[in-house]
Amino acid sequence: MDYFTWCIVIAGSIIALGAIPVSISQCIAIKAAVEGVSRNPAASGKVLTTMLIGVAMIESLAIYIFVVAMIILLGNPFIQYVVNAAAN
Repeated sequence: MDYFTWCIVIAGSIIALGAIPVSISQCIAIKAAVEGVSRNPAASGKVLTTMLIGVAMIESLAIYIFVVAMIILLGNPFIQYVVNAAAN
C-alpha cells in the first residue's frame, strides 16, 4: 500500500478505536445519572446539569480524536516530500 492509503487506514482506525471508550463512558455517565434521579427525584435538576457537563467533556475527547484524524489526512507536513519522492 502507498503512503496515502496508510494515512486513510490509520485515520479510520483512530476514529474507530477512539469512539469505543467515549461511547462506553457516556453510557456509564447516563446510567449513573438515571440511577441518581430514580433514587432522589428532587435532585433531578442538579443531576441532569452535572451529567450534561460531564457528557460534554467526554464528547470533547471524541472531537479531539476527530481533529487528530483530520490532521493525519489533510494536514500532514510530509505530503510534499512523499509526492516529490514518488515523482522521482
